[in-house]
Amino acid sequence: MTIELEKQVRELAERARGASLVLSGLSSDEKNHALERIALLLEKRIDLLVEKNSRDLEEGEKNGLSAALIDRLRLTPERILGMIEGVRQVASLDDPVGHVLEQTTRPNGLEIRKVSVPIGVIGIIYESRPNVTIDCAALCLKSGNASILRGGKEAFHSNTALAKIIREALTETSVPEDSVLLIPTTKREALNHLLKLDELVHCIIPRGGEALIRFVAENSRIPVIKHYKGVCNLYVDAEADQELAQKIAVTAKCGRPGVCNAIENLILHKDIAEEFLPQVADKLTDAKCELRGDDLSRSILNAARPDLKIKEATEEDFHTEYLDLILSIKTVSSAEEAIEAVNRYGSFHSDAIVTRNEKTAERFLASVDTSTAYWNASTRFTDGFEFGLGAEIGISTDRLHARGPMGLKELCTYKYQVRGNGQTK
Repeated sequence: MTIELEKQVRELAERARGASLVLSGLSSDEKNHALERIALLLEKRIDLLVEKNSRDLEEGEKNGLSAALIDRLRLTPERILGMIEGVRQVASLDDPVGHVLEQTTRPNGLEIRKVSVPIGVIGIIYESRPNVTIDCAALCLKSGNASILRGGKEAFHSNTALAKIIREALTETSVPEDSVLLIPTTKREALNHLLKLDELVHCIIPRGGEALIRFVAENSRIPVIKHYKGVCNLYVDAEADQELAQKIAVTAKCGRPGVCNAIENLILHKDIAEEFLPQVADKLTDAKCELRGDDLSRSILNAARPDLKIKEATEEDFHTEYLDLILSIKTVSSAEEAIEAVNRYGSFHSDAIVTRNEKTAERFLASVDTSTAYWNASTRFTDGFEFGLGAEIGISTDRLHARGPMGLKELCTYKYQVRGNGQTK
């Protein structure tokens, strides 16, 4: 069985490689036409997708998935329409392929151009969220890359239906059908085989929980672009607009707690803690959020709201991506101490400051070690769609060419094109 599965995965990778060589040479119009066909067919199949997704939801609830994971898994007509809009946005964006990034003429007359080109074949490993199937397929297609998709078992029925729709749409275009391939099994052995095909697959992008991403990073022969987890921090400065800070804290934590750009830690200047904490706690607990605090924040909240019985926030808590309605609270004496806390507890994902003081804000933006730093805005904007990328293929916390939300440009590499007139030395 293992040998057969290994052969099957290799055949998929070979097909993807063949498709990528054709896809890389197609025009923008050809790729955009394919994206529009995908969008149109998705519109026609909304009811089918909701039906297939309901099977995944039913099995997920039966298997005890958390409310946050069920939310990630759910496809509603509104969410599907959002996915379709994302496809059309990708089609409307500039083609990242074929741009002359640098150009020079050498003393011997050689003209050297550095030109953007597709990476080639990209493997996407992901869990739970079926929208990833569409987002990644669209971005890879527009950037001239073939994609091999391996979704999690939680969304198997949804992912299978989405991939089938994409491939059906491509049959009506000049884009090879094998430009988008879904591994038809969620067995871990299939993933193991894929990660060894470095001669056929050129980049792996894992999306999901920390355990999955670490497994991929530790077992892949192929370069991996990743983020392990989203421990995002919000610092409320002594000079913050407190009403604004409350609004940002509640929405960044409670809007969708199961996503990687939701905050996990609230860091608060001591000078405003006594005034700010009881007010924000009322709003957070109204949203069913559990609070955990350091000694000072617990003291303040237990005096103001003894009914809450605030738990102690441990050092481990501040390092934890809850993906749930739980928030850890830490008090600090200065912006410098807040920056130190962000750099100690954060995961290089997204971190924010609320303050009226421009100098403090600029110091925070420059000093926090993160892929995306915010001033007076929610971390929830760390998203390809919100950044105008059409969609995102993932979020990178690596220090490579791709960092933060990754769109079309991050799916390209480059080649040198050298033009001469007979030069030999």
